[in-house]
Amino acid sequence: MSGATPAGAPRAAEATAAGGYRHPDPSTSLVARGIEELACGDGSVDLAGSYELCRRLHAAHGRTYFFATRFLPPERRRHVHALYGFARYADDLVDHMGLDWPPERRRAELEAWSAAFLADLDAGDSADPVLKAAIASVDELSIAREDLEAFLASMAADLTVTRYETFDDLYAYMYGSAAVIGSMMLPVLDCDHPAARDRAMDLGIAFQLTNFLRDVAEDWDRGRLYLPLEDLARFGVEEADLHRRHVTPSLRRLLAFEAARTREYYAAAEAGLALLPPRNRSAIRLAQRLYAGILDALEAADWQVFTVRATVSTPRKVALTAAELLRPDAWSRERASRGV
Repeated sequence: MSGATPAGAPRAAEATAAGGYRHPDPSTSLVARGIEELACGDGSVDLAGSYELCRRLHAAHGRTYFFATRFLPPERRRHVHALYGFARYADDLVDHMGLDWPPERRRAELEAWSAAFLADLDAGDSADPVLKAAIASVDELSIAREDLEAFLASMAADLTVTRYETFDDLYAYMYGSAAVIGSMMLPVLDCDHPAARDRAMDLGIAFQLTNFLRDVAEDWDRGRLYLPLEDLARFGVEEADLHRRHVTPSLRRLLAFEAARTREYYAAAEAGLALLPPRNRSAIRLAQRLYAGILDALEAADWQVFTVRATVSTPRKVALTAAELLRPDAWSRERASRGV
């Protein structure tokens, strides 16, 4: 792997995504504002406030997944929000803290935060307004510590690694940044089938590969490239093309190849849906359909990743949602989720 930075200064703090889209404020800023509103009389945030803060982070930053989460039973949603809040907050620490610091200092700060989280996990509670809910959910659901540690290790890697030579190298990173997120979701979904973990991890990988393709421009502005260098060489794509923000025929072929590989992960994950409890299945199936739709939108936009931010249109989202609700067992699942 190479840690080289591309020609031209990365615009990490002010990156504007393709199509003029701008991300919501970093979770670090949203948390600061949320504390002002949710803090108790002593300035701390209680457990209910922490879950609410995580819900807001999820709603602001994970809109597609947040939408699908609404189809989970209410008592399960808070755990999804807590895990998302934990992951988003860690990711934004990587992307936004001390951008003028050298990589070594930024890595040390993230490692200190990670160590504090693991210490709080051992203690069973945290004073941190985001981690309080995350630790409560991890404890309640017995989420594997090794999955959390793998995630934190990948977040630390983002501070120093900006290129991946091979897909195997990229997969090693995604194992911690995405695959284990799928694994962590299984207790949330009340699924302990022995075959489910591999399929859940496939779905986590598919989601992240989709994000990588949608966010080529934004990641490039942050100095990162999540397309394996061996694939660039295979299709004759130069990093100079990315720097010029020019979609060449070679880059189109490369992106189509990566999308096809991503669809293979979605297809592998499909078998895992049948392993989920029926009342939790709709939300995950819908999330899978919506995220896979981003690949279709990218293809329809002729892979113009520098000028178009691929999204699933509202009519398409409505159609996918309606199709899920009209499945033969949808009403029985809904009745079960409400205890009817």
